[in-house]
This record gives sequence, C-alpha cells and structure tokens, in this order.
Amino acid sequence: MPRRHPDGDPRASWVYRFAAWLAFTVMRVQRWRVDVQGAEHLPRHGGVVIAANHTSFWDFFTSGWLPYRRWRRPVRILAKASLFSTPVFGWFMRRAEHIPVHRGAGRDALTSAISALEAGELVLVLPEQTISPSLELLPFKPGAARMAVAAGVPLVPTVSWGSHRFHTSGRKPRWSWRLPVTVRYGEPLHPGPDDDPDVVTEELRRRIATLLDEVQRSYPDGTPAGAWWVPARLGGGAPGAEEADAFLRALAERWKHPTPHSPAGATGPGSVDGTVGEVEEVLSAGPASDAEDGEESREAAS
Repeated sequence: MPRRHPDGDPRASWVYRFAAWLAFTVMRVQRWRVDVQGAEHLPRHGGVVIAANHTSFWDFFTSGWLPYRRWRRPVRILAKASLFSTPVFGWFMRRAEHIPVHRGAGRDALTSAISALEAGELVLVLPEQTISPSLELLPFKPGAARMAVAAGVPLVPTVSWGSHRFHTSGRKPRWSWRLPVTVRYGEPLHPGPDDDPDVVTEELRRRIATLLDEVQRSYPDGTPAGAWWVPARLGGGAPGAEEADAFLRALAERWKHPTPHSPAGATGPGSVDGTVGEVEEVLSAGPASDAEDGEESREAAS
C-alpha cells in the first residue's frame, strides 16, 4: 500500500517525485506558460479517472500538472507494457508504480486500475490509445468508462494543447521558449452501475471534442495558416481527413495482426470524422475475454 498524506490521499514515491521534478524542470527552463483551466472540476480528494486527448509525449505531465503541483497527488498512468522493459525509462515507470498493460491480458491492468481508484488514487487514461499527429480525436475505447463505473468514481474529460509543438510522434524535441500550453478540465461525468460504458464513452468523447475545439480556437499563439501544429480543420498543415482515414485502417490492421515491421503500437495521423464506425468494428473483432479486455484498456503511449 502506498504511503498517505494526513488527509488520506496517497503520497508520491521518491522516484515519482524525482521524475516529476525532471519533467517540470524541462518545462521551467523553457519557461512554458502553462494555463490550467477548469480546476474546480477536478476533485481534490478520492479516486478519479482523468481521460485526456493524446497529441504529445508530454500529455502525461501536462494533464497531471495541477494535482501534483498544487496538491502533491501522484497520477498513475496506464501504459503499454513494452515501455516498462526499456533500460532507464522502464525503471522509472515501474518504480513510480504506473500500470503496465500487456497485450492480450488487459484484465490485469483493468483490475489494478480499479483497485488504485478504490484506494483514492488518480488514474490517467488516454482513450485514443496512440498519439494523433492530425491533432484530431481518434476513436475512443471504453476502458476509462468501465474503470469509473466499476470503482464508482468521477470521470473527468481533459484536454492538453500545445506541448505537441515541443515533442510529438515523428518529430524530434525542439527548444520551445515560452511555449503556451493550455490544460482544461471539463465537468466530470458520474457514471453509475446501470450505465452502458459505450454510451458513457460516446459522451466523454463528445465533451473532449468540444473542449479541444474551444482550447484550440482560444490558444494564445492562434491558429497560423499552414502551421504543422494546427489541425487542417482550422487551416493548419496537419494531415487531413483522407490521409487520417487511411492511417486508421492501417492502424486497425496492425493492432489486429501485429508484425515485427508494423508493431501494434505504431503511431500516425488520426481524424474526427470518416471511418470511425468501420475502425471500431475492426478493432473489436477477434477473440473475446481477456484479449478483448486487453484491447479496451490498453493505452499505447507511443
């Protein structure tokens, strides 16, 4: 059991504190302008599922910025198991008590996440499962909703925008002096035991899509025409719907039939519209039980 604050909230391990210090130091040195909005929607105590969009390798840190910086509450991350076996990063992931998701054995991760939530911890889930360089939302899987329902905790829609300009899939990290980063927490959902996780997930995605559009349109640096970090919907240079839909079909096939040359965790553009229904059908095909649960709760951190 993790150590706890006098108020009952779990404490961060020394490894978690050190990793957070490293990440936040990178942000401070570059003097990032982090603007956290909707803090009143994130419960101060108790278990919470934080469900966020995924455009950057730093979404984990920006989405957990508020609870750790203000309340010293650690955020446990669901991440693909392969990240835990890397030489250095994997050691940090294990020691910081994040939750590995093994392909085909998602039930264990789901059980661990629910236990953490029932113990009053914060769990971060990225329902898209992979980075979306198109900067639009990929289809969501219902793992976040299932956790919230099973543990009886709030489900908080969250948007992080801006850190992808520093480091995202397919691009090397680049110095980003005074980079604006907006994090917005939306009004929490409170799904009950009689609620359908798929219906809850649809509502979660709708709310995150609304928050994302609002944050993008009000971003301090605007939406410059043709900029690679701006979605095509707003006149930017990110991949458009046709390229995104082609990627989704290919990604679905790689998840269903991974090979050494096209691993299941591969990343690429995503889209809001297009073949979402077809992709969901492909992703849900295949063996049931543990393998199906693994797909639904797996978070490919890319």
